Amino acid sequence: MSDAVGDDSLPIRMLHDRVLVSTEGESGERRSGGGIVIPATVAIGKRLAWAKVIAVGANVRTVTEGDRVLYDPTEKAEVEVRGKDYVLLRERDLHAVAAERLSEGHTGLYL
Repeated sequence: MSDAVGDDSLPIRMLHDRVLVSTEGESGERRSGGGIVIPATVAIGKRLAWAKVIAVGANVRTVTEGDRVLYDPTEKAEVEVRGKDYVLLRERDLHAVAAERLSEGHTGLYL
């Protein structure tokens, strides 16, 4: 569990099954199989997004700080902490986890 958010060491403790993630660095742009750049503003059905886990609550079992998680951006709560935007999610709202430790036999899926 984290007691600090970002490099500014802001004291914050997530409660229960909450996960605080940062979408910073996730441009939203993607490339097609042919190499065409598709801007983030193009809506293609229901598209999930990746984010980096910044802090987790005491009851979170599947993810840890630094993991990348897949979530539905239409089901999120945004919060600003010291001028930076974060997304607050429940652990059950995460669709997948991408982390180095998952090669130890864990699937990373939380359904």
